Amino acid sequence: MIAQDSIEALKARLDIVDVVGSYVELRKAGANYKAPCPFHDEKTASFVVSPAKQIYHCFGCGAGGDGIKFVMEYEKLSYPEALEKLASSYNFSLSYSEGKRDRPRSQFMEKISSWYQYLLTNNQTALSYLKERGIYDSSIEKFSIGYAPDSNSTINYIKSQFLNMGEAIEMGVVGSDGAKSYARFIERIIFPIHSANGTIVGFGGRTITGHQAKYVNSPETPYFNKSRLLYAYHLAKQSIHKTKQIIITEGYLDVIMLHQAGFDNAVATLGTALTAEHLPLLRKGEPDIVMAYDGDKAGRAAALKASKLLSAGGFSGGVIIFGEGIDPADMVKKGALEELSEMFRTPQPFIEFVLDEIISLYNLRDPKSKELCMQEAVGYLKTLSAMLQDRYKTYLAQRLGINPSFVKLTNQTNTNYNKPLDDRSRHKDMWELTLIKTVLEHPEFVDQILDVLDPSLLQFHSYEFALSLRGKFDDPSLMAISVDEQIKPLRDEEALKAELIAFLTKHYEREYKKVNMQKDISFEQKAFFIRKYRGIISQLKRGELVAFKS
Repeated sequence: MIAQDSIEALKARLDIVDVVGSYVELRKAGANYKAPCPFHDEKTASFVVSPAKQIYHCFGCGAGGDGIKFVMEYEKLSYPEALEKLASSYNFSLSYSEGKRDRPRSQFMEKISSWYQYLLTNNQTALSYLKERGIYDSSIEKFSIGYAPDSNSTINYIKSQFLNMGEAIEMGVVGSDGAKSYARFIERIIFPIHSANGTIVGFGGRTITGHQAKYVNSPETPYFNKSRLLYAYHLAKQSIHKTKQIIITEGYLDVIMLHQAGFDNAVATLGTALTAEHLPLLRKGEPDIVMAYDGDKAGRAAALKASKLLSAGGFSGGVIIFGEGIDPADMVKKGALEELSEMFRTPQPFIEFVLDEIISLYNLRDPKSKELCMQEAVGYLKTLSAMLQDRYKTYLAQRLGINPSFVKLTNQTNTNYNKPLDDRSRHKDMWELTLIKTVLEHPEFVDQILDVLDPSLLQFHSYEFALSLRGKFDDPSLMAISVDEQIKPLRDEEALKAELIAFLTKHYEREYKKVNMQKDISFEQKAFFIRKYRGIISQLKRGELVAFKS
């Protein structure tokens, strides 16, 4: 866990213009900077960066926050990952408060990876294999592909470079049987595996000298969990969030070849099926998921498992099953790019795929087998929302050749459809916005305002006003007000007093007219309110602020 004092020290070093400007071209606009928003498509620059307040805000989509939030959103990182990314950029050493991460990470994995890359340049056997598979030199560089030599060479290199052997073991590069250390990757082409923020956390190795296991991955470490990682996600994430689609394959070479062909939203699982631990990563940006799996028995089984998981989790997307002996890398190599592109545009939807796969396991000519098939399919449909159950019960009935009334399902509710809509077309009252901006820039005026003005008197922006009074300055709606240069805060207490008097005078004059026209109250009540409002208006016109009275 990153220590809080370390986080605060890093924040003190950050400059919002530098942070955002390293990703987006900013242009000066008065005291602020502007640019087209990087989080949604737009032609006009509605994205504003405020150096004075160290925040950004988009008036188009509502995105906003500080420098750390920007890196989280742009790079699609968690909060700790964004902190580590920024710390690396600013050459700042974070400190950790507990666990194995009490010390900052060294560059051990990066140094080993660089050495592997150097060794590849001198290994003609490995280079020939890569070229035979159709991999370009540019892809070798982009994916930092390397080569691991024999065990003794790796151990000797670590010692000669005075690298920490304990860290080599902890990171899974070296194993130990107590008496002797040995390299885990021997005579293999090496594929570095990165976390979402681009840090190397492990390796995958492909044998070219006939080892029994064709592929091996790093063992589980505090940093490497193959059930949470996706190969090349750090390279694909920008394209994923731009195209709103992620292509998941089964192999490293599939990913490399797809990127090489322009499908740079491709990633791969790490020798394991898709798991529930992958889902948080896949939800980032809410892309459609395309599972591109081999057509052999293992590939279809993995696709079925993944489709059940994803459809039950509410993901959109579908499945592509390649013919046996063919994979995405092969199709790229033979130039079938249009065919691939069409396949990625039209995958079979997850739910249809699952139902078809279930049905394929049963002999539908046998009534008992058909009944068991229906029971399994219904069991799967019950993991979905009520709307999807109703939609696909007809599909299941058609595939089974039965009346839909035989498909018995339970009703469910899906809370995902109950989210409130974001109303961006609300009326903008400049006086109320000015008052709110005054509170944001002069919180010392709050007591004076609350003495005479109740938030309920604001007609258009009472919600934002209440947020400002509670100090919720990181709320997007307050950020929008804070960076909007058209909204000017009141300069001092005298200006604030004059504005409050003018506002309250109009308010009580309206109340006076309303009570004068009321017919459903007694004469005594009407007379009381008339005297009350006349007295307040008289005081206000003399320049005296009156404490709020309901």
